[in-house]
Amino acid sequence: MFYYMLKYVLLGPLLRLLFRPRIEGLEHIPADGAAIVAGNHLSFSDHFLMPAIIRRRITFLAKAEYFTGPGVKGRLTATFFRSAGQIPVDRSGKEAGRAAIREGLGVLGKGELLGIYPEGTRSHDGRLYKGKVGVAVMAIRAQVPVVPCAMVGTFEIQPPGQKIPNIRRVTIRFGEPLDFSRYAGLENEKAAVRAVTDEIMYAILGLSGQEYVDRYAAEVKAEEERQAPKKFPRLRR
Repeated sequence: MFYYMLKYVLLGPLLRLLFRPRIEGLEHIPADGAAIVAGNHLSFSDHFLMPAIIRRRITFLAKAEYFTGPGVKGRLTATFFRSAGQIPVDRSGKEAGRAAIREGLGVLGKGELLGIYPEGTRSHDGRLYKGKVGVAVMAIRAQVPVVPCAMVGTFEIQPPGQKIPNIRRVTIRFGEPLDFSRYAGLENEKAAVRAVTDEIMYAILGLSGQEYVDRYAAEVKAEEERQAPKKFPRLRR
């Protein structure tokens, strides 16, 4: 109930008014039945803008940190995400990844829409990074279509670290559903899930026009942070 209150009364109309999203290809979202919507991830705002314009309810796999923050702010954030039907995902290892796949398959098993960001984290520089294979495992095992999605302009309205978004127009594009039925039974084959994931990322790239980096976003970000010059506190005289 709270999900639809957010979508149609509290948050959805406000987002449409402020950001006036251009929506392209919305007809590619299946009217019913299970499907995965796989998108690029440029901004915290993505969590709200895409669900606001999709007619059906969509459940996202959200990082666990949104549910475990300290203090009043942390509790409010956790309550908001849980009330909106989002599922916490621990990103700390292989077992965590398997748990996320189980949760996602549970959503698909109920005939619902599952939203996922294959990059695994927000892009820190606006580029599109290599996708993780969990999306492929779920698509093959559940035998559901994958609808690629591109958020365009959300990095500019709220880049990482910026709390208050800039008010400007964004574009949300959906591509034709991708059918991976030819890979049935191959969800445990590394070559198969890599091929499916790369096809999904290529479709997102075609919609977004981003620069592509064939490395994982988290690895590149960590490397850049290690190489960045350290800032030392200024000594008092």
